[in-house]
Amino acid sequence: MRFGLDPLTRTRQPMPSTSTTHLVLIPSYDPGPKVYETVTEALRHWAPVWVVVDGSTDGTAEGLTEMMRHSADLLVIIEPCNRGKGAAVLSGLTRARAQGYTHVLCMDSDGQHPASLIPAFMQASSAHPDTMILGVPVFAADAPRVRVYGRRLSNLFTNIETLGRHIGDSLFGFRVYPIEPLFRIMGARRSMRRFDFDPEAAVRLFWEGIAVCNIDAPVRYPRKAEGGISHFHYVRDNLLLIGMHIRLLLGLLYRMPRLLRAGARPRSYRR
Repeated sequence: MRFGLDPLTRTRQPMPSTSTTHLVLIPSYDPGPKVYETVTEALRHWAPVWVVVDGSTDGTAEGLTEMMRHSADLLVIIEPCNRGKGAAVLSGLTRARAQGYTHVLCMDSDGQHPASLIPAFMQASSAHPDTMILGVPVFAADAPRVRVYGRRLSNLFTNIETLGRHIGDSLFGFRVYPIEPLFRIMGARRSMRRFDFDPEAAVRLFWEGIAVCNIDAPVRYPRKAEGGISHFHYVRDNLLLIGMHIRLLLGLLYRMPRLLRAGARPRSYRR
């Protein structure tokens, strides 16, 4: 067991061995101080952890850079302007691929996702490297109803686009992706750069024959008093999702014969 300096408490803590194949990738845009807790928790459970700062102007770029000086397992990539979640993920994918990594676990910077489950998701990915490991959110009683019901509609469209209930949740961003097919898919189109990234990535990877493993994961929405920040714009981002689903439904039309053929569909299962 290695020991390292905890970036938050500056005390020596046991650290996981650094993986040469799987890394944690955290896109971050103006998350406020919550990001430091998120990154610290991720580092307690996995190494390396990369943060892509997507044009943040709230001072967290400087704070994360300071954290990086005290942790060899943390890399902070700073983008000069905000281009969207998917664009930030692609920036991290490009660099990870160049350095020989094969898989990334994506998680949000705002404290919604359970860092304690990182090892379990990485273990599932290592056992099934040709599979995408998708988190399925388990909501607490105080979860915003508009979020819960809104994703049900998105999931309905995703079920149509994949000809079955293969993707447990289309919007939950706590996932492990194989880098190579995701990099290839994103490089072939201009979409998937903003809030449309998570659902479109899952559907298109499924279309490419990538198997799906769905794993339950608790999700929490920190209140404003707890440092919770949301950049979801209900009009703009819902219009973006509607356009994405129209695009995917049209794409399904010429893929349907292949998907309907016996044995042509990727495997999907739940753990």
